[in-house]
Amino acid sequence: MPSSPADESRTTGARRVVPDDDLAELFLRTTKRLRRTQSARLSPLGLTPAQARALRIIGRADEHGGEPLRMSALAEHLGIVPRSATTVVDALVAAGLVAREPDPGNRRATLVTPTAAGRRVLARMSDARRDAAEEIFAALSPGERHTLRELLATLAADDCTPPNAALTPRTGPE
Repeated sequence: MPSSPADESRTTGARRVVPDDDLAELFLRTTKRLRRTQSARLSPLGLTPAQARALRIIGRADEHGGEPLRMSALAEHLGIVPRSATTVVDALVAAGLVAREPDPGNRRATLVTPTAAGRRVLARMSDARRDAAEEIFAALSPGERHTLRELLATLAADDCTPPNAALTPRTGPE
């Protein structure tokens, strides 16, 4: 009788060993759970996830030389077209969280900076994200969280894919 990936899972002590084909699914489910938990904690702030992400990027002045961020750079960071970034920033400006100003070095460019209210919301967002993460990762020991952090950093690195990995055909289970 054929077995499913779930049937092939086995328990070692208190740990469940998961076949590699389940890793992507489990990772996706975990990220969705984290996103739902964070969204629930961010909802009292009245921001959409896109607005919250844009505000976080705008608030990271230290990552862009301590200077206000250009709208075009924000769009690039968000991975969206500039017109969509304008829509997001319009909502943040209307909420009093972001200010726009002309770029003195390029009259065609616009700079965006968080307002005092925007910085307060950023602090609350940071607390909400941290609380959501603590809730999700509470099931792990400190050592397991450390290991997970290292593993995720490896996977998130741009250079973690072996050369020609996409060109290597899979011939079956290894």
